[in-house]
Amino acid sequence: MIQKKKKRRRDSDTLFAYLMLAPDIIGLAIFIFLPILIAFYISLNDWNALEPMKFVGFKNYEIMMSDKTWWASLTKTFTYTLFFVPIVFVISLLLAVFLHSITNKLQQFFRTSYFIPYAISTVVAAVIWRFMMDERRGFLNAVITAVGLPAQRFLGDPKIALFCIAIISSWLLIGYYTIIFLAAIKDISPSYYEAAKLDGANFVQTFRFITFPMLREVSTFVLIVTTIASFQVFDLVKILTKGGPAQATNVSVFYIYTNAFDFMKLGYASALAVVLFLIILTLSLIQLKVTGGEGHA
Repeated sequence: MIQKKKKRRRDSDTLFAYLMLAPDIIGLAIFIFLPILIAFYISLNDWNALEPMKFVGFKNYEIMMSDKTWWASLTKTFTYTLFFVPIVFVISLLLAVFLHSITNKLQQFFRTSYFIPYAISTVVAAVIWRFMMDERRGFLNAVITAVGLPAQRFLGDPKIALFCIAIISSWLLIGYYTIIFLAAIKDISPSYYEAAKLDGANFVQTFRFITFPMLREVSTFVLIVTTIASFQVFDLVKILTKGGPAQATNVSVFYIYTNAFDFMKLGYASALAVVLFLIILTLSLIQLKVTGGEGHA
């Protein structure tokens, strides 16, 4: 009798848990998994959104293999990622450590200040930075020329335009990830730091052997999310450079957008999107494996 009651209670708790998870599962199915399946189906067709779909099998994927512009856009995306992700990760972590070391009132002031860019609309931020990076009347060139250095073209220079966009994007996101790191640091038990202090550990040793190892799960999260964000960069490119100059900022998502809405090659654009999804998924799994994050999932 007692076992039956326990079993009914366990079944009731299990049912309640599934009911609580149901809205998220349904949302993921409708807004994530279903669109992926639809995109894959469209990728098997030749479609311009005006005429009926024409099934072509894997022809779009075959075309992609010889599309030099696509591979060039992937190279630019990887370059952007290798520059963007370390900047956001390192600066966010260092700012979080700095905020944790100061008093509450100052911490609140700086925490709010760092978070403000994240609350700004991307369009507004793009307009602000466009004025700042203006070749003739921009604030940055005014500072550069004031110290005797030559003016820069910034967004108009094919060599540095992509890095300029990465810097702007980093400026927008660093405050958000700083707060995430700060929350994780606050969860570390003070007893670890007290023991390290008694052992005579300095700041660098404390960070190396206590703070950073205790942030492994959060670090894994930040690395994966920022990597995904870097592969999805689009809005700043669209607003500031439109893929230029000289295709220097023609990253993967912008190239997919161009094929879909400028050339009306929705089938081919869907094939590119599916491949990009697989690349992001693979990189995320590799990061989980390397950082050991799967052991704590």
